[in-house]
Amino acid sequence: MPENAASTVLVIGEALMDITEGPSGVVETPGGGPANIALGLGRRGIPVALLTSLGHDERGDIIAAHLAGSGVRVLPASFRPGATSTARATLDETGAATYAFDIDWALLDDALDEHPAVVHTGSLAAFLAPGADSVQTILRAHPDAVVTFDPNIRPDLVGPADDARATFEAIARRAWVVKLSDEDAAYLYPGLSVAEVTDVILALGPELVAVTLGGEGAVLATARDRATVPAPRVDVVDTIGAGDTFMASLLAEPVIRARVPLTRQDLAAIGARAVAAAAITVSRAGADLPWSHELDA
Repeated sequence: MPENAASTVLVIGEALMDITEGPSGVVETPGGGPANIALGLGRRGIPVALLTSLGHDERGDIIAAHLAGSGVRVLPASFRPGATSTARATLDETGAATYAFDIDWALLDDALDEHPAVVHTGSLAAFLAPGADSVQTILRAHPDAVVTFDPNIRPDLVGPADDARATFEAIARRAWVVKLSDEDAAYLYPGLSVAEVTDVILALGPELVAVTLGGEGAVLATARDRATVPAPRVDVVDTIGAGDTFMASLLAEPVIRARVPLTRQDLAAIGARAVAAAAITVSRAGADLPWSHELDA
């Protein structure tokens, strides 16, 4: 095994350039849900590698340098011919973002010389062909890894809800942790309450299901217990990266990476740390996830 081949966490999913039009004009910043999660882990000092799809262009170079600057090891197989994907973000008066994507999701190599303890995937990478098939192949190739999953649904891109739900459930059955938003839950399981969706997903087999509720906080549940945690009150600049910060915070928990069964006290404490981390991100522009020293403070 080559030097640095073993990573505590392997994140698989899209990295792209967020293009945001605001008061100061058009701003481009590195983004993509899985890439943001890898960034958040790197900023907490957790060894993390990212398998993504970047073009050999200026945007791809900027994204790779941005991730490396936060301690993320971008795998060589992440680079391919063509242009780097983009997401154009539009902010409403509350700072909430909606996106229009120009994305090409394909992986050049799903036979990785990696031996991760944890594999995280989700977002568009789990749903868009042909890369989604490679994601499934990699998960099957790591049967002993702790799998975590954040679907981060984009309805315009993932196809009909029935198809998206089938893909979601196939990965959720393999996952130890599933995190989703209340909007994801409503798309995947229309007509069901958050509590009912949580029960449906827990029945698939995960130890932990976490549902974020925007400014209302989050619900974390196991088959035995559940806890609701309120979100801290902060001045919101925008919501870009909030859910990714929450997911990175879950992955930063040693008990989750070690696959330890969780108590109700664990759920409350883990959830409180996750919403506190997300509050830092929404208080500043873009997917600027917190560093360890900010969380310690």
